[in-house]
Formats: sequence, structure tokens, C-alpha cells
Amino acid sequence: MIKFSMGARNVYERILWFDRQVRRGRYPNATKLAREFEISTKTAQRDIEFMRDRLFFPLKYAPDRKGYYYTDETFIFPLSFLSSSEITTLLIAKRLLEEMAEGAFKEEINRFFSKLFNVVDKTVSIPIEDLFSVEIPEHTITPEKIFKQVVYACIKRLRLRFTYYSPSKDEITNRTVDPYHLLNYSGTWHLIAYCHLRDKIRDFVLARMKEVTILNEEFVPNPLFDLKEYLGSAFGIFKGTATEWVVLKFSPRMARWVKHQLWHSEQRIEENPDGSVIISFPVADLREIKMEVLKYGAEVEVIEPLRLKEQILKEAKAIVDIYKK
Repeated sequence: MIKFSMGARNVYERILWFDRQVRRGRYPNATKLAREFEISTKTAQRDIEFMRDRLFFPLKYAPDRKGYYYTDETFIFPLSFLSSSEITTLLIAKRLLEEMAEGAFKEEINRFFSKLFNVVDKTVSIPIEDLFSVEIPEHTITPEKIFKQVVYACIKRLRLRFTYYSPSKDEITNRTVDPYHLLNYSGTWHLIAYCHLRDKIRDFVLARMKEVTILNEEFVPNPLFDLKEYLGSAFGIFKGTATEWVVLKFSPRMARWVKHQLWHSEQRIEENPDGSVIISFPVADLREIKMEVLKYGAEVEVIEPLRLKEQILKEAKAIVDIYKK
């Protein structure tokens, strides 16, 4: 458990007092701070420099008032200590954002957390930022400009126009969409949006979008669209109204790992006497589950549906043909 030292609490109390004095227009200085907390003037001055240089308080000294004021009156300083669980959550969030954002908002993310951790570093006894890391081995880089445009359009509820490349059809189409939601799935940013061309909710990979334009056209999301229901409707990123159940049988050796995995909220798991397990769950599109099945090689067998079995068999034969050469 992360503990706050008494010295750190005292520093925090002095910072809070100084902040209140500045906001009340009392122009505090090192002498007043030292007198209030019975500390040396040098310690008080170090506190002020720490606030200004490390915590980025917009402090400026007014010679005529012999004290400090804020150059930015909208500045807000947090008024409570972070718990260890809150700090842990923020650290993990920082690592995730750093890995997924790439260029997009990365400077803003680092600037925000540098301010936060300057506070945290003074309130804990160990350097906690280095305790966590996140590795996303496969992820798609999203151009910063496009990411920011999509975020802005989502927030402002403005339509987007862009050209979109579909790798499955190897074609480029012009799209106008109502952007509903941004989703990072396995390291790739997706936009869930109503597509005017298809007249349906569609998923767009941001890295495949070009010539993005924010239109001066507001939209109202379809009240019948339920994001949670949409995202949880089937396994993987490919969604649709029609779903079918996939049934997979894992070998006893692989079962020791996969039986603890959550593939879908509605999944069913059946353990067999020989140690193998049968896992079943709904899917809306077989493309992604096909890739997952191939990842496990001979350790998994497709029981249902028949067309997925046929796809895996075709792929397995193609792989054998490659290594026969």
C-alpha cells in the first residue's frame, strides 16, 4: 500500500493555504508563508518555486504588492490527496494512452500527467511511475490530424466527410457519416458511425480514412441506437444484426489457459472429463474468429458452424502447400 509521509502532507497543506491566499487577492509571499506554518523563509521560498516551476502554478510576483498573483485566473489546483488505487488507475491509463495515441494528443497527455505526477512524487515514498508499463505489440498508427478531427466531430456532433479504403474489397469510397463513438480495439482506433452511403451503422478504421472534412452540419444520434448493445452483440470488432454461435473445442493442454479467458459476455464453457473444454459464443462475422482459431493451430477444433470449419480446412491446406515447396 502506498503511504503518504507526514512531511508530504505538510507541504500539501502549505500549497493549499498559499493557493487560497492568492485566490482571495491577498498577495502572499515567502515571509507570510513562513510565518503561517512556522518554517524558515528559505523553505517557504522553495515551496513557492516548486509550485511555480514543477506544478506549473501561473504565479507571478507583483513588486508593488510584495506578493504573488495568478496570471491565469481559471487555474485550478486539486484539493484532495489521491488514494493508492486512484494513482494506480491513473498510471495505467497514462501508459495505455501513450501506447494508443501515438502522435495524437501525446503532447497534451504528457503535459497533463507531468503536472499530476509532480504532485504525486511529493506525496509517496517510492517512484511509482516506473512501476507500470503497457505493451501493445500490434497496433495501427493513426495520423494525429485525422484523430483530432474525428474527436472534435464526435464531441460537437458534427458530420464528417472522408474517403475510405476497404481492404476486403480493395476499393475507395466517399463517405458522409454521423460520428457516434471512438473505440480502440486491440491497438487500432475505430469510429462507430451512421453511414449515409450504406444507411447503416458502420465501423471505420481511422488509419484508412483520408481527406477528412468536418462539415458544418449538426446531427442528432438515432435514439434507437444502443452503443452498449451494439458493442456487446457479438465477438470481435465485426458487428451485425444477424449472429450465429461458434463452438470451439480446445485440447486439454490449451484448455488450462483459455478456460479463464472471457471471449464474450454470453459465452458458455463445458469442461470434459479428458481435460478439454468446449467454448461457445455468438459472432456476427467469421473473419475475426477465423484468425483467432488459426492462432491456436492444432490445439483447437471448430465444432460449429460448418462453413467456419470449411474455411479453416481451406486455410490449413494452403499453409501445408506453402511448406511443401
